[in-house]
Amino acid sequence: MSNQNVSSRPTGLQYFLYKSAKALKTPTPYLAFLGITLWLVTYYLLCEQWRIFPFYKVPGPLEVITEWINKDPIWGTSLFTEDYYINIWVSCRRIFIAFALATGLGVPLGLFMGWSQKFKDYAFPILELLRPIPILAWVPLAIVMFAGFETPIIYLATLASFFVTALNTMLGVESIDESYFRAAGCLGSKKHHIFLNVVVPGALPYIFTGLQISIGVAWFSLVAAEMISGDYGLGYMIMDSYMVNKYTTMVMAMLTLGFVGWITSAMVRSAGDRMMQWRERALGQGGA
Repeated sequence: MSNQNVSSRPTGLQYFLYKSAKALKTPTPYLAFLGITLWLVTYYLLCEQWRIFPFYKVPGPLEVITEWINKDPIWGTSLFTEDYYINIWVSCRRIFIAFALATGLGVPLGLFMGWSQKFKDYAFPILELLRPIPILAWVPLAIVMFAGFETPIIYLATLASFFVTALNTMLGVESIDESYFRAAGCLGSKKHHIFLNVVVPGALPYIFTGLQISIGVAWFSLVAAEMISGDYGLGYMIMDSYMVNKYTTMVMAMLTLGFVGWITSAMVRSAGDRMMQWRERALGQGGA
């Protein structure tokens, strides 16, 4: 009976459709739509209808959308221009490289700090010493250390994302009940078996929570770096538009950044849900 239940569980696209249908039965998506609508109405009233201080210089939503979908844009950038997509692609490429590096370095470091008190005593003070330094303070050093535009920007995004990933992973390991380690030891498990079968799965919820925060931190660090030391990217697009008074293009780039950032966060969240289906099943069986 249990085997039939396991085999009948939705997987892949079926699982995605199942989760989507389940979400539509809750008030969450409708409240989100209502919140976005209220924000757009408020944005329109403040910037285009009432034009009150300090919003009267900010392009309103109708002005931005009109420029956004214009085949012959007044300010030179829209959905129909190549440079718009080049900037998006460059920023996304940098984010994926930085996020991959931060995950590849931060997750193992956090796992070992949470698992070994001796290792934590060596590594954690260094992490805590460097973590409070604002990312903008690293900009001059990154420019000195690395040549060109690309490497300093990726370095800064990786650095900011790395601290969040490592600390959340460490907290995930420390949150595991000590009884699991004792039970594994009593059953004769070796250290590497405990690490792979107890530490890693037990820390996964915290790891993916950290990764969702991490990719957001990577985005704002990346944009700040692109504003200061960049030739392409959404951050460069925002700063370049500001410098030449193309405020409509600037707001367009900011909104694009919000959409792309939301999509990447959703991708991380979806990967986490996919990898932790076992946890949902365990919770469901426990509740039953």
